[in-house]
Amino acid sequence: MPHTEDKNLEPGASNLEPEFKPGTPDLEPEVKPQTPNLDPEVKPRASNPAPEVSNLGPEDPDVINLLDYLEVLAKNWRMIFKTTVVAAIISVGYSLCLPNIYSATARFLPPQQDSSGLMGMLMGAAGGMGGVAADLLGKGTPADMYVGILNSEAISDKIIDRFKLMDLYEQDYRVETYKKLDKNVDIVAGKKDGIISISVEDKDPKLAAAIANAYVEELGKLLSKLNITGAGQNRVYLEERLAKAKGDLVKAEEGLKQFQSKNKALDITEQSKGTIKGVADLEGQLAAEEVKLAGIKRVFTSSSQEVKNQLSVITNIKNQIAKFEGNRSSSSIPGIGSVPELGQQYVRLLREFKIQETIVEMLTKQYEMAKLSEAKDTTAIQVIQTAREPDKKAKPKRSLIVLATTFAAGFGAVIYAFMQEAGARMPEEDCAQWNRIKGLLPDVSRVFYRKKA
Repeated sequence: MPHTEDKNLEPGASNLEPEFKPGTPDLEPEVKPQTPNLDPEVKPRASNPAPEVSNLGPEDPDVINLLDYLEVLAKNWRMIFKTTVVAAIISVGYSLCLPNIYSATARFLPPQQDSSGLMGMLMGAAGGMGGVAADLLGKGTPADMYVGILNSEAISDKIIDRFKLMDLYEQDYRVETYKKLDKNVDIVAGKKDGIISISVEDKDPKLAAAIANAYVEELGKLLSKLNITGAGQNRVYLEERLAKAKGDLVKAEEGLKQFQSKNKALDITEQSKGTIKGVADLEGQLAAEEVKLAGIKRVFTSSSQEVKNQLSVITNIKNQIAKFEGNRSSSSIPGIGSVPELGQQYVRLLREFKIQETIVEMLTKQYEMAKLSEAKDTTAIQVIQTAREPDKKAKPKRSLIVLATTFAAGFGAVIYAFMQEAGARMPEEDCAQWNRIKGLLPDVSRVFYRKKA
């Protein structure tokens, strides 16, 4: 029996695949269900696949999107541009209204200390440890001292009166004139070379140069006055001390003459003569050191180290004299113990005469030096650079003012644009909280108008 092919006899065919007849447009072919893939190499797909990790998008709050910033700038570019241009125009007008300020500078070396004058005597009394102590204690240099003198009211008063600065600066009080002058004057001392520079700023270039040179002139006058006063006081003291020493010398000389005329000439040993000369020299040194001590006490207090050092020197000389004389109350001199009593009296008179003679000799030398120091100009200032009339302004720097103001205005406008954008994007909760905060703050305009009313 021949095999006849019948589609209706295939198992499951009638239930799974509907019969499709051509020419019937309303019927669509039935979709066959997918049969499971039995290929062992292909793994079945998971029923709930994990979501793929994508790159951070602009919705991530931690991501900075430059396009957002550019959008804010683009939305507010007119405001930023106008603010910057207006600020530039205002700064240009303001800088052009500012007056030109000129600066003149004078430089000089401070006067050198005279070793023969009072200051040299004081520095010698302080000893070589004075500079070391000044460094350790942080004391200023001589240049710093002159800077302090220039900044003092003693110099400022001369400058104010000389140039009538109270009227020029339009100040009613002298204290305010000091402040105005200090603001326009800069006085500095070089740390390495010690050169003092005086810079004066003023709207008038001639006045700036004149004030700078006047500072140097007034400093020279003040130093000359101080030097003359100090040297004069030293000379007067030496003059009084010398007159007293000369009187003592005359008395010693008369006493020795009367003794010799009464008892004729006496011969003393060479050892006694050496002792007399040594004591006389020490007494002369003692008188000179006492003069130096008097000069130091006019400058320093009794508790200062300088006075203590000088007292130590005087005490040392007195101890040496005591060694020569032995017991001063008995006036016994070593080396003449075998001399008769009459000879010892002669030695004492001769010793007193030699001492007074040495004192007068040393005081005479110091007195002559004091007179020379008083007459000599020891405070001459060595001017290195005289202040000249400047031909170029020192300030204002108009280009810098315009650039700084324009940049600040533009930057502020950009910040304001971003603040506006942040306020517009503020969530409703933050807006409500901000409104509550504004409600708690006082209304300044209402307070102002209430006071005005």
